[in-house]
Amino acid sequence: MDRSPRVSEILSWYGADSPGTLTNLARMLEHGRLGGTGKMLILPVDQGFEHGPARSFGPNPPAYDPHYHFELALAAGCSAYAAPLGFLEAGARDYAGRIPLILKLNNHDLLADEDDPEQAITGSVADALRLGACAIGFTIYPGSAHRNAMYGQIREIAEEAKSAGLAVVIWSYARGSALSKEGETAIDVIGYAAQIAAQLGAHIIKVKLPTAHIEQPAAKKVYESTGIPIGTAAERVRHVVQCAFSGRRIVIFSGGAQTEESKFLDEIRAIQAGGGFGSIVGRNAFQRSKADALKLLGQITDIYSGRAG
Repeated sequence: MDRSPRVSEILSWYGADSPGTLTNLARMLEHGRLGGTGKMLILPVDQGFEHGPARSFGPNPPAYDPHYHFELALAAGCSAYAAPLGFLEAGARDYAGRIPLILKLNNHDLLADEDDPEQAITGSVADALRLGACAIGFTIYPGSAHRNAMYGQIREIAEEAKSAGLAVVIWSYARGSALSKEGETAIDVIGYAAQIAAQLGAHIIKVKLPTAHIEQPAAKKVYESTGIPIGTAAERVRHVVQCAFSGRRIVIFSGGAQTEESKFLDEIRAIQAGGGFGSIVGRNAFQRSKADALKLLGQITDIYSGRAG
């Protein structure tokens, strides 16, 4: 099958990478209902570790079963499925070759109240290769007192992953004592988080949808003096993509906690209008019934593919 011009263009941005890494990146960009469009819809299910099983799967009990998520990602035509080691091990053999996998290599629990969170290494590049994954995923917390250690970890792990022909996905979540709660989604902070992930060698960058709040006084002066457009959600998405090497890195946006459908779809429309590359949607999918989740994920793919407004 011929590669789409858009996927070929995106792959051209990663000239330092090996054929193996480009092949795995292409596998995700060409898979599912959005295949070939340059857009992505990824199902991430790390919330059982990150938030606890009852909080994550209690609203939809079939989701306690790891196989449920493989089936959901397949039925929805997702670009890839991302999860920690245990969930992937529980289904990788049964679903081998059917959907691109992203192994999340670090995780954080909520059993302790921390002003400055850090993640534990919970998987390896060797695990990703053994399970047939296309990519590794890794979370960093810009704003945490532990951020520099996390930056060093992903630099080393990304080097190993790329040497093995894997792509690198960085969850760049601004969080920690250096930021206010409002600052975790401030436009200047989210743009900075995207830039940091790009500089650390990410092929795909996951950030939260930004608000119009500006956290840093020095940044506020520049935003105001230069007139950077941030008044609408679409303008803020466009600016975050600009912060990731002027759009030469794939930036996708987190779906966040489950929210009302129309509000969530408005956010998807803003991502599309702002030139974002797609979404990584977990709780807004698997906390709904399977039928409702498939309906919502179908609406998302219709928006990103231009089949719906």
